[in-house]
Amino acid sequence: MKKKGVGIAVGLYPTGMSGGGDSSQAIVKVQPDGTVDLIVGSVDIGQGCKTVLAQICAEELGVRYEDVNVLNQDTDTCPLCFGTFASRVTFVAGNATIAAAREAKSILFDVAAQDLEAAPEDLEAAGGMIFVKGAPDRAVKIGDIAGKSIFGLRRVVVGRGHFMRDPSKPDPETGQADPFATLAWAAVLAEVEVDTDTGQVDVTRLVASYDVGRAVNPLLVEGQIQGGAAMSLGAALMEQLHPYYPKLDWQPATLSDYVIPTSVDIPEIETAITECPSTSGPFGAKGIGEMTANAPAPAIVNAIHDAIGVWIHELPVTPERVLRALGK
Repeated sequence: MKKKGVGIAVGLYPTGMSGGGDSSQAIVKVQPDGTVDLIVGSVDIGQGCKTVLAQICAEELGVRYEDVNVLNQDTDTCPLCFGTFASRVTFVAGNATIAAAREAKSILFDVAAQDLEAAPEDLEAAGGMIFVKGAPDRAVKIGDIAGKSIFGLRRVVVGRGHFMRDPSKPDPETGQADPFATLAWAAVLAEVEVDTDTGQVDVTRLVASYDVGRAVNPLLVEGQIQGGAAMSLGAALMEQLHPYYPKLDWQPATLSDYVIPTSVDIPEIETAITECPSTSGPFGAKGIGEMTANAPAPAIVNAIHDAIGVWIHELPVTPERVLRALGK
């Protein structure tokens, strides 16, 4: 007999190292043709940080995204970054990028102020142009100003940025601390179908909702949510490194033995992005990379309980464990 169930799980996740103290740096260099080099140490492991950091730089500096060249190939020549972990890169390296872009922009404004006959604080930049606030017809190209600064005034247009949240140590008497830079939130709904004769569990639907602060790149956010859901489904139903732990019998020796979900195992995943901006994130962004793999698995387990009325306390929920639980 096949029985259906619905389960929900909610979660929260901090951005960056708990307690603070992890830092990233960035360098922004404006070229005479108006293009921009963004030099960072953050490594792109497929999550799209080169894209997002380029977007953040372009937004702050007032240039096109296509004109930003992200350089992060060599940690010997790149500025400091603590690493790509703890869902921290968009938040920490993003804030460092904004700081670097602002310093570079201040140099451009100092030079442009002479040509526009306006104070630097009365200028703004957008679309590759610097113009007087309220008077967009009084404008000069960012590339022209960079060229004038570099060749005419012998002034390099380079901005430096650093971001690190101050470490927060626990109070020795109360244990109180301020451990989190910001918190992201998640709610996941899972629908399953359980075959009580075979113990087979099929996930038929997943709905994943995340508060991302600000979706700098909504398509990348959606990709992370769906990728995390697939990983969590694997952890919930399939992935077993030590099937007879603590014995090592039948331990998978190769990737052909270690079962993970394929495209035929993943149901349609509905994503819902909620934006509740962080007060300290770049343009309000939060980090959600790792948390996307956290909530789906408990949602699936809760749905199994709703379907067959028994709790499974070990992952993965294999057919054998379902039948044993039903037998008890």
